[in-house]
Amino acid sequence: MKAVVSKWDDLWVRVASAVAMLAIGAVEVWLGGLWFHLFVGGIIGLMIWELVRMLTGDGGGAAVQLALLSGAVMVALNHVPDMVILPAIAAIVIVGAIMIRTFRKSWLIYAPMILLAGYSLCWIRDGLGIPFLIWLLCVVIASDVGGYFVGRVLGGPKFWPAISPKKTWSGTVAGWVGAGVVGLLFLNVFEAYFGVPVPAWAVVMFSMLVALAAQLGDIMESAIKRRAGVKDSSALIPGHGGLLDRFDGLIGGALLVLALGMVT
Repeated sequence: MKAVVSKWDDLWVRVASAVAMLAIGAVEVWLGGLWFHLFVGGIIGLMIWELVRMLTGDGGGAAVQLALLSGAVMVALNHVPDMVILPAIAAIVIVGAIMIRTFRKSWLIYAPMILLAGYSLCWIRDGLGIPFLIWLLCVVIASDVGGYFVGRVLGGPKFWPAISPKKTWSGTVAGWVGAGVVGLLFLNVFEAYFGVPVPAWAVVMFSMLVALAAQLGDIMESAIKRRAGVKDSSALIPGHGGLLDRFDGLIGGALLVLALGMVT
């Protein structure tokens, strides 16, 4: 007789891993400076390792070398002139493409996204401050948690079944709502930063937009996994898969915040 597997069987493992990640992340965010840069550099290096591993099927050799290079450059980008940042990231992407012998879109597009997202996290922590970084993390978490629970409870039509068959419209909308609530809770942070009253609707809409970017980041990583024929980017985090599986949404959200910050 076939055993019945509950859709909640992995919940406690996921929660335990999430608590551990939050604790470590909270300490690093509080420390800031070089400690945070090194932490982000390590995370980015591992994400690049996972990406190369998915694309080539090999987690050694070039994957390890590119991980170390990316992590080191990520730390260095926080201590160089702004004009150096994009050329340095482009150089890593080109060197990486040569090393792994592929100019596939999955590498040429997603690798710079990972690197820029890492730089964005450091830019937010160093420039905008801890409250804004916490806001971003809470928006992404609210979007992810809301989508996870509401999507599993309510189910319904799939958001993009060809790429991410588990995601539903109910979970997607719940993620937007959760992000909007987070925006309201952090309204005073925006007002303190700008020094003037900020319309609540603007912060809510901005938070929901960041949540949408996070969801698209999640879907993009799902598309890469589907093309690579793997379920998880790695098995580094119990119950969650790899770092890309856990932080794919943060990549999308961080990139949107960085883009808007650069044009304002």
